Amino acid sequence: MKIRLVTGVLLALAASAAVAVAALSAARTPTPDSGGPVPALALLPPVPVPADNPMSAAKVELGRRLFFDARLSGDTSTSCASCHVAQMGWTHDDALAPGYPGHRLWRNNPTVLNAAHFRRLMWDGSLDRLEVQARSAMQAPVEGNGNAAIVEMRLRLVPEYVDRFREAFGTEWPKLDDAWRAIAAFERTVVSDPRKVPFDRFLAGDAKALTAAAQRGYALFTGKAGCIACHHGPLASDEGYHALGVPRQSLYDSSALVQVAVRWQNAQRDAPRALYRGAEEDLGRYYRTRDPADIGKFRTPSLRELRYTAPYMHNGVFRTLQEVVDFFDRGGGDAPNKSPLLRPLGLTGDEKRDLVAFLESMSMDEPLLMAAPELPPMQPLVEDTAGSCSTHDAPGGGAG
Repeated sequence: MKIRLVTGVLLALAASAAVAVAALSAARTPTPDSGGPVPALALLPPVPVPADNPMSAAKVELGRRLFFDARLSGDTSTSCASCHVAQMGWTHDDALAPGYPGHRLWRNNPTVLNAAHFRRLMWDGSLDRLEVQARSAMQAPVEGNGNAAIVEMRLRLVPEYVDRFREAFGTEWPKLDDAWRAIAAFERTVVSDPRKVPFDRFLAGDAKALTAAAQRGYALFTGKAGCIACHHGPLASDEGYHALGVPRQSLYDSSALVQVAVRWQNAQRDAPRALYRGAEEDLGRYYRTRDPADIGKFRTPSLRELRYTAPYMHNGVFRTLQEVVDFFDRGGGDAPNKSPLLRPLGLTGDEKRDLVAFLESMSMDEPLLMAAPELPPMQPLVEDTAGSCSTHDAPGGGAG
């Protein structure tokens, strides 16, 4: 069933869900009016830090190790770094994210780079904190598949982690919720360095930081091309949700595992039975709002670090920035809820190249790389000669 038919199904269901839709519609993020002013592009502010998870060097260092530690997953094969690869822009260069062994995911993998600045996470805005995202990813069956009680006990049988959790959180034994806090603290350090971003240097007053082509592209971005309508502010994102009519990802038709993932997501997100039985599309923001008007809408991505985070769009259908620019130059694609901000641009070949040059200027001169740390070993429980357990003996009681 194609997305236009899916829309018809949902419109028929909408009347019986009017009260729920009204309540959820308040949560929708407004999009910019094409006739009104929008904020200018800007430097990133300091990373926001939640009051219940303050930063500390000990916490960040613990989180760095846990980010790379596959023992947080079900079969100890998959870590956060399995999908968010530093050498691939802290995302993955597969069009659709790899999943837990035996699975494939159905969306392009969002980068961790600068994710700390977003108010809501994921392509459909379904999560609001890095702490929640870490837990969700490592415990979801198709991603990390980690059983909470077992993973927590694994951490308690790593003597170095016992010491590091105690230093970072003051607890006698590692608690799993603190593991997510540590990972989130580490991720809040994975951000662009403005000293290495040509456009940031330009904004800071270095008139020579941008090439002539990039400066022409900047003028196009804020003028003829109209990119600024959705890509503005420090992240170059309005953090809104738009339907663009992005071309269909061919893996939806050629990969059985991707088709399984699409249907499983519809089922576990309580989509109506008609969708679970027949939908072949990603419904986007609809999963959160249940408003048919939100079918096919996805969060506006940040344009920062685009040089290193290909492929692009929610389904990874474009491999190059040139393809992205060509798509928007055509006025986007066909979608029932297509954004009225999209229109044919009539860009020349030279203008397209200038626009790509500007987009690349919002990336650091070199990628932010990080080698995987050496991970501490697990040790079995032991008893001393007096018959009492050593400090490596972790108490039971399930996950914290």
